[in-house]
Amino acid sequence: MDFVDADGFARQLGTALNQAELPETFEVTQVDCMGSCSDPTSVALQGIGRASYLFAGLSARHDIDDIIATCREYLNAPDGWIEDARGCGRLRFCLKARIPAL
Repeated sequence: MDFVDADGFARQLGTALNQAELPETFEVTQVDCMGSCSDPTSVALQGIGRASYLFAGLSARHDIDDIIATCREYLNAPDGWIEDARGCGRLRFCLKARIPAL
């Protein structure tokens, strides 16, 4: 697994999301702790009225395309609830939590 500084990962991810031409925008926000110390590179997805997801153990070098694919699946899923995660690539194996919409 490759580790990059948080700023570098956030920049890479933000650039990739902007270039992906998704139908909605995603905001990349850094936080100090996602509670996944053993798998430090984490991404969470959340939206109003949508399920929330936490993925950890990600690789900035290898998982950007799967993060984009997961964002696409998230937008296409009713209420953000992804039923078939095969389209998420390796991220389906990095899922730490899936929380239903409130």
